Amino acid sequence: MVIHPITSSIISLVSGILILLFPKLLNYVVAIYLIIIGIVGLINFS
Repeated sequence: MVIHPITSSIISLVSGILILLFPKLLNYVVAIYLIIIGIVGLINFS
């Protein structure tokens, strides 16, 4: 799975703004990120 650099930049920017507006959201963002990275890692490992 290849993510285009512009896409990751936009996702980072939006996530940063949302976390500044809703600090409690940081827990959910980190949890979702870790879950997605774990699933992608397992799929690529198979």
